Amino acid sequence: MFSLRNSRNQEGFTLVELLIVVIILAILAAIIVPQFSATTDDAKQSAYDSNIANIRSAIDLYRQQHDAYPGALTSTGTCPGGMTNQAGALNTEAAFLAQLKFYTNSAGVACNGTDATFKYGPYIKDDLPVNPLGNPGISTVDVGNAGLLGLTSGTSGGWQYDTVTGEFIGDE
Repeated sequence: MFSLRNSRNQEGFTLVELLIVVIILAILAAIIVPQFSATTDDAKQSAYDSNIANIRSAIDLYRQQHDAYPGALTSTGTCPGGMTNQAGALNTEAAFLAQLKFYTNSAGVACNGTDATFKYGPYIKDDLPVNPLGNPGISTVDVGNAGLLGLTSGTSGGWQYDTVTGEFIGDE
């Protein structure tokens, strides 16, 4: 004979069973979530290492071709044939970026085109990448000429660069 009481007991889980499942899920979440956090930090560090290596390589190549670091020479000057000058005063972010992003002559004058005189560069294709370990969205370069320890950054989280030593670091 069919008992109403037995069928009611078989309809669902007990409170103890549900608590055990919830506790197991909480333990698994506590183990897995920190792994995602560590992976994010590792990815940011890898991006930083890659970005800084590429920028330092560009700076070194510029130094080999011009016998000075980018930004240590003014990028202001006359460009031939309708090319536009990418002006930047000595020891400024504008000169640093212009000399890495555009074609330059041996004196460091940066133009948006190339000819027999403006045969060097460009050393980077786009703007500098954002420092992944710094403040989000900041890609500025604090350029100085007194050694990195003498630099003070108005926008921390970008990059720091010294035109005398060629040192390039992340400003965290």
